Amino acid sequence: MKVTLVGLGHVGKSLAFELATSSFVDELVLMSRNQEAVMGEVLDLRHGQLFVEKPTRIIAGGDEDSAGSDILAICASAPTPPGMKDRMQLAPNNVALLRSLLPPLAGLSPKAKIVMVSNPVDVLVHYALEITGFSPQQVMGTGTLVDSARFRQLLADEINIHMEDIRAYILGEHGDSQFPAMSCADAGGEPLAPTPARYALFEQASKAGFEVLRRKGYTNYAIALAAAKIIECIARDTKHTLPISIAVDGFLGVNEVCLSLPAVVGRGGVEQILHPLLDAKEQADFRHSAELVKKVIDACR
Repeated sequence: MKVTLVGLGHVGKSLAFELATSSFVDELVLMSRNQEAVMGEVLDLRHGQLFVEKPTRIIAGGDEDSAGSDILAICASAPTPPGMKDRMQLAPNNVALLRSLLPPLAGLSPKAKIVMVSNPVDVLVHYALEITGFSPQQVMGTGTLVDSARFRQLLADEINIHMEDIRAYILGEHGDSQFPAMSCADAGGEPLAPTPARYALFEQASKAGFEVLRRKGYTNYAIALAAAKIIECIARDTKHTLPISIAVDGFLGVNEVCLSLPAVVGRGGVEQILHPLLDAKEQADFRHSAELVKKVIDACR
């Protein structure tokens, strides 16, 4: 399994560490603008390979070194504006960045799966599809995977049950219009009642990223682990169901936009898109997310 990771900011470095110690990546190519710094990261990661179960070949490279990649993980991003309140502020510069980065990478690895980590992830997944011409099965983004994980953690604390035993998704935009799909949330087959307290937990989960950003200036560990989980699902063909950003397939009449829905991820990439039974309000929320993301997509043309 060959993975090329583009962009070595805080998230990219954390993801590189996770992949270098994962034992499911055979070759890891690191790419960034500062080649000297990239080589420093490569050397540091190489020095720790004695301590991992299955060593990974790690190199600093350029476009040509990425040829034949199974996965392209995109963490490259324009700088985050100070005091950023909305991820959509990054859209124009990051779409322009994709226009320069993706064509050579896609041409050298036409069968690769793209895992988009950069924000605004829903907009960038859409443009990755458009720029590369890849199939919808090949392109996905981290979407609301971390948001859902935060929500499940808070719910687990409330009802005193392991978070893995909770099925509760935050869906739609990875941003202000996301919503909790409480109508299909359950634990052990028992529905989780949509109480005001649980909607308050959703609000807490949805703002958690900006809380981390306020306190330390960036987020990196949770999103890197989420991206690594998607990559592992592809590498190991696990077929786990994850709430990730994908090209919506007509669900609730939504097309030509990318949002988070539960998707089965395996060696083929996005192998299935699942259609949860949402109540009327949640359906409206999903369509509202689609409208907001589509406006930003159109504004970046």
